Amino acid sequence: MADPKGFLNHGREVATSRPVSERVKDWNEVYVPGSLLPIISKQAGRCMDCGIPFCHNGCPLGNLIPEWNDYAYREDWSAASERLHATNNFPEFTGRLCPAPCESACVLGINQPPVTIKNVEVSIIDKAWETGDVAPQIPERLSGKTVAVVGSGPAGLAAAQQLTRAGHTVAVYERADRIGGLLRYGIPEFKMEKRHINRRIEQMRAEGTKFRTGVEIGRDMPATALRKRYDAVVLAVGATTARDLPVPGRELKGIHQAMEYLPLANKVQEGDYVAPPITAEGKHVVVIGGGDTGADCVGTAHRQGAASVTQLEIMPRPNEDRDAVSQPWPTFPMLYKVTSAHEEGGERVYSVSTTHFEGDEDGNVQWLHLTEVEFVDGRPTPKPGTGRRIPAQLVTLAMGFTGTDRDNGLVEQFGLEVDARGNIDRDADFQTSVPGVFVAGDAGRGQSLIVWAIAEGRSAARGCDRHLTGASELPAPVRPTDRSLMV
Repeated sequence: MADPKGFLNHGREVATSRPVSERVKDWNEVYVPGSLLPIISKQAGRCMDCGIPFCHNGCPLGNLIPEWNDYAYREDWSAASERLHATNNFPEFTGRLCPAPCESACVLGINQPPVTIKNVEVSIIDKAWETGDVAPQIPERLSGKTVAVVGSGPAGLAAAQQLTRAGHTVAVYERADRIGGLLRYGIPEFKMEKRHINRRIEQMRAEGTKFRTGVEIGRDMPATALRKRYDAVVLAVGATTARDLPVPGRELKGIHQAMEYLPLANKVQEGDYVAPPITAEGKHVVVIGGGDTGADCVGTAHRQGAASVTQLEIMPRPNEDRDAVSQPWPTFPMLYKVTSAHEEGGERVYSVSTTHFEGDEDGNVQWLHLTEVEFVDGRPTPKPGTGRRIPAQLVTLAMGFTGTDRDNGLVEQFGLEVDARGNIDRDADFQTSVPGVFVAGDAGRGQSLIVWAIAEGRSAARGCDRHLTGASELPAPVRPTDRSLMV
């Protein structure tokens, strides 16, 4: 193990954030560069090398956490990187964006603050890039088989990299103008600078993966043409059908889905715009939805100079500490979370529901009317006499997603079966009802975490490889039926 007394001698320390007054003026990542390395060895040393490391169960990738904690404690960064990459294609993504269910399952977390697994992970991979330990893994021989991967989010990229390394000729199709999916256009720059995506793309290109941007399968290229051209297809198109809010006034100008608003801010950072077509500058902003996407909208609005930012959530305010009865260890608890965006200001309002919007004579939203709610038989019920209105000149809807996109014709053209939740059906090998067509990530699982997307991409790659060659040595960390370790 690392340090036998590490968890006794050292408390939990996390990365240092830049001052709010400084970071809201730019779009760089919020943490102080290099602040982890002076403390990370001791933090890794807090790992107890448990007889049964439940962190493995909390992480769908099955990351070998005690092993790379030990290497990080000893500052053997090369060995730590090798162990980290053994289960995770893109630890710089998960180390920045994953909510760390591994930490919720950490044995130390039973009665102490858990190991800072996420911080150790990102320290290892950042050091690996710095020292040149991340290199292309070019296959020794080609199989002669071709695979199309549709979608370039974390699931698609993981599947493509695994299949390329297995010797297949892989092309990734992305409907946007750049590779990365929601990593590129849904995650704000201050949470993950896009240079991390760019260098992974260059690694994958060097390995042999091809990329085709600006091509939407179903619209720009029919599914039949894709199937004729390739021996197999992996669909990693996400669950991008956003949940809407059908209340009076929804048609007013200034009310947008989060994924209409966030990508434009990222396009400014890419140099496509001088200023975003939709901006919070000088406006009273209301974000409907209390999850991570809502927090991304909050942080973006701060950086654009909003006059005020209010985030609404229909559910009650979560507890700050784990309830041992309703959310026992090692499950992933739903706790009150203060993200970097919330540290920067704004108001968070819980147990409220929007009743309608009110606009001006030009059709621009000006007010949001809401009411407090209480849950009766599991359903939110308005509380009489609690209605009020708040100023709202820009409203973003961040209420989650209801399934994969059906408007582009991809599902119908492939002839895929879809379940009641709008997810594409698949078997134990991640193969759809159409032989040779596989599905990975949110398109098959429904809205989920980045770590699940990568795990699904790796597992679907194994199923696809076995379909093409009759056998596969690629790892499959999850099954389609696996679910998070939650109550």
